[in-house]
Amino acid sequence: MADYTFFTNPMSRGQIARWALHEAGANYHTVLVDWVAKPQSLLDVNPMGKVPTLVHHHGGKDNVISEAAAICAYLAQSSAPELAPKESEMADYYRWLFFAQGPLEQAILARSMGWEVPEGKNMTAGFGSYDLTVDNLDQMLQGRNYVCGERFTMADVYVGSQVDWGIAFKTLPERASFVAYAERLRGRDAYKAAKAIDMKLIEEARAGA
Repeated sequence: MADYTFFTNPMSRGQIARWALHEAGANYHTVLVDWVAKPQSLLDVNPMGKVPTLVHHHGGKDNVISEAAAICAYLAQSSAPELAPKESEMADYYRWLFFAQGPLEQAILARSMGWEVPEGKNMTAGFGSYDLTVDNLDQMLQGRNYVCGERFTMADVYVGSQVDWGIAFKTLPERASFVAYAERLRGRDAYKAAKAIDMKLIEEARAGA
């Protein structure tokens, strides 16, 4: 039996979790999830039916973890301690991991949906404004190669996915720091291996449609 059961759809944030699994060198079994006919095995562990959902078969029980940023952090802690933060890196690691999960994703979603923060309500919105959020990320990535400085950590899987997708789908501007960061990450063996699996699954799904 594999150590992990991975519920995913290749056209989803499941791509982030698959990359994380490959960075961790994890032994996992994939369960593909149809958007309409979701398997009962997924609903049993995550009633919301969301992907990605990961089940770690460990310690005599099934440990369920969902939300892509949390999956990244969990995999580093449980299966790839070399990708977890050192004590001196913890502030940057957790700050930017959850910045990307929270304010950055909120800002991108709001702009994609055409939602505007009412005047005077920026402090109420968790991201303040789209421009402020993007500028903050840009400033962080200037002068460093990875979230924690010169060393790749699991935080880069999540933050990097947001930047990689943002450039590809034009939800983020092509700033020099974003493009350089994405290019560094795209060269990683685990990124390429995980992406190849999901791209093949997408092609097969389209061919069968």
